[in-house]
Amino acid sequence: MNLILLTGEAQVDPAGSLISMVLIYGVLIFALWFFFMRPQGKERKKQQEMLSTLENGDIVCTTSGFYGTIIDIQDDMVIVEFGNNRNCRIPMEKAAISKVEKPGASVAADTKDSKK
Repeated sequence: MNLILLTGEAQVDPAGSLISMVLIYGVLIFALWFFFMRPQGKERKKQQEMLSTLENGDIVCTTSGFYGTIIDIQDDMVIVEFGNNRNCRIPMEKAAISKVEKPGASVAADTKDSKK
């Protein structure tokens, strides 16, 4: 029996190694999806929820960093008024909005901070 072990002859089951490779790759693909794709899906869902709650008068920050007030909302477009001039109204896609601030929310947060 020791003679067989010393010669290095080992029987490998090709079907067993194939199944183990498939399992390893399957777990690896699931782990990549779980750690990379799932958070992006959650972020995209959060962004869509934020854009669906847009109303006239909301203060928004665009992806380029400009702050403005929403004047009109259409299907995929919004008209945003920028600055104190009140004549600077620019139509843009909803996807260009990165943050939304409700007008009443900033006042409520300021009064909480001043009471402390």
